[in-house]
Amino acid sequence: MTGITRTSADLDPRRKRILFRAWHRGIREMDLVFGQFADNELAGLAEADLDELETIMAEEDNDLVKWIVGEWPVPERYRTPLFARIASYRPDFDVLLADKDKNH
Repeated sequence: MTGITRTSADLDPRRKRILFRAWHRGIREMDLVFGQFADNELAGLAEADLDELETIMAEEDNDLVKWIVGEWPVPERYRTPLFARIASYRPDFDVLLADKDKNH
């Protein structure tokens, strides 16, 4: 759960860009959520799902974290099966933050 595990060699240019962006979010928690999701599901997503994924990924990371961990309610526009699938890749953020604090 520390970084990219899939190669982008078999992906079209759009999916390659999304995969890169999924692992380079700006905050590690969102790298893990979106990166793992992209590693596992990106190749099989339909064009409409890619559109929705790009829209979701355009949101601020701090808002996304709060929606995914349940600190804030998920906006109606993102109460979709795709958002739920993305959120299911949520790691245990408490463990990640404790590890981060130990190393700094």
